Amino acid sequence: MKVVGITTQQEVFIGSKDRNFRINEFLIVEDINQGDILGEVIEAHTFNRYIPLDTGRDFVDDSVLESLKALGYAIDEETIYISKVRFLNEANYPVETGSSVRIPKFSEVKDFMLKSDDENGLTLGVIRNTNDMYEDMDTEYKDLVYTFEDGSLIEQREVPYIMDIRSMHQYPHIGVFGGSGSGKSFGLRVVLEEIMKHNVPTIILDPHFEMDFSAKASYLPDEISYENKFVCLQVGKQVGVKFEDLASQDLKNLLDASSHLTDSMNNVIDVLFRNRDSLYSFQNRMNDLTESQELGSVDKILDRINSASNDEERKAWQRKKEVFEKYDKTCSYNSVKGIMWRLKRLENDGVFSKDIKAIEDNMQVGRLVVIQGNTRLLQVFSTYLLNNLYHKRRSYKDALYNKTASEYFPPFIVVTDEAHNFAPKGYDSPAKSILKEISQEGRKYGTFLILATQRPTLLDETITAQLNSKFIFRTVRASDIQTIKEETDLTSEETNRLPYLRTGDVFISSASMGRTIYGRIRAAHTESPHTENPFDELKKKSQEKNINFFEIIKDKLPVMSTDMINLAMEIEREEEIRFTVENLEMKLSEMVEKGYIKKEENFLGQKYSLIEE
Repeated sequence: MKVVGITTQQEVFIGSKDRNFRINEFLIVEDINQGDILGEVIEAHTFNRYIPLDTGRDFVDDSVLESLKALGYAIDEETIYISKVRFLNEANYPVETGSSVRIPKFSEVKDFMLKSDDENGLTLGVIRNTNDMYEDMDTEYKDLVYTFEDGSLIEQREVPYIMDIRSMHQYPHIGVFGGSGSGKSFGLRVVLEEIMKHNVPTIILDPHFEMDFSAKASYLPDEISYENKFVCLQVGKQVGVKFEDLASQDLKNLLDASSHLTDSMNNVIDVLFRNRDSLYSFQNRMNDLTESQELGSVDKILDRINSASNDEERKAWQRKKEVFEKYDKTCSYNSVKGIMWRLKRLENDGVFSKDIKAIEDNMQVGRLVVIQGNTRLLQVFSTYLLNNLYHKRRSYKDALYNKTASEYFPPFIVVTDEAHNFAPKGYDSPAKSILKEISQEGRKYGTFLILATQRPTLLDETITAQLNSKFIFRTVRASDIQTIKEETDLTSEETNRLPYLRTGDVFISSASMGRTIYGRIRAAHTESPHTENPFDELKKKSQEKNINFFEIIKDKLPVMSTDMINLAMEIEREEEIRFTVENLEMKLSEMVEKGYIKKEENFLGQKYSLIEE
């Protein structure tokens, strides 16, 4: 392999008649004056002068051809392999044409490719096209992972990709981008498995109920359990908001997440809400105000007091009179009713039925906490939760700086799929404010984000700009590719490949490494609860129903079509299953079609019976 054509300080062409080149593989150029220079293949072509194809691109120019001839390549007779190589670090001056090129040894790229080891980093997969270096690689980096390709489990034959988790302190936050079916959720699962290995407290907002790590992957030879490293909690069942702990702004955030608050509604909360209010006391205060406002005047309320049938009713109207006189002029009736409606909606969702103690307790022991619920409910709850947890961590760090006493709260990571729903571009959402604050200031306090989305274009730009590491899976939409191009150092050649990446292949743009790595995510140790193909599910359920029905009727066969009414009544009586004659005939015909029973025609009608052995 030789350097050919006109060279620059950043890129060179390399020609070979024996070795075909692979995109993203690494090569070393042995420059006579500058020494060894490490580069990466960014374009690869084969060239045959007498089998031309007009592609509209002059990849092989005259300078390349003349260099090949001068170096002894028979370009008129052979197929020549040509690649464009970009240096990882810019050379001091253009490389000498004719310089030899070779495959690097592992020791020559180790410092560049591996920033950590398996024990201290996140072993996420392999670096593509590095199998030439595998044989002389240090033993500690071999046999760490499996990859899953074309339905088969593949043993490691490439350099592992190990992300240095400690580098997040300097280069915080991770983005995981990719379209449907690209491997994005699979890759996110692998990242979370590795985080659990290090016992880093983590909060996951899971709107799809898929981040459960209980089911072990059936395809792996070794079982790895995460049983004691995570917990799944549902909003309204195991966790919620303790109303008495809410500040005025917390309540506004919660209600605004349920449905947008007007300025008048915000004023109602400022006026009516009191610290340490219970849900009952706050609702009662608003009920008293609206009931008195419906009467419209103090005189009418006095009439109710005077006409009260007992002391309890009289005291209630007296209380409503005091509330009316105090708040009527500052709180409009419609706004108070709007707050009551939103509050009732959250109460019905179970938001106020629990607290977040279970989340804090699990975080204190380094567990990954999966918060499950529908998207709207998670938007409401996460607004309160993230504000609460982040400011506890921030208060602890500020207390350390000021040398004052404070209860310890650990550093933690916040993870969410469908991140554009929580921090959308172009308009405000309840959780967006706290996520933006964490993205800009969280590094100082040990709070980090991992945000996954199919639509990076729809994610808030301020947050996207703070994601120092990005995992980019197959992406098809032009607008999303353009966003990725703007937010990463992917070349035009690499972004052109994004729509065609295989599921599980990924470009990793990392600020800590200083460039993009092309890799493949390892096989996950666990499986999503939603991995079953829905068509397989339909088939299995149909088979189960057929078997169950066969067990019910097999002892009642043979039966004639003229006796269907009696058979239907007998099944209803014994099995408590409602059957019409029409449904029973359809089911028997299906059993015949599936080969469970047989049907014969005679002069009396149709006869259904067991198939003889």
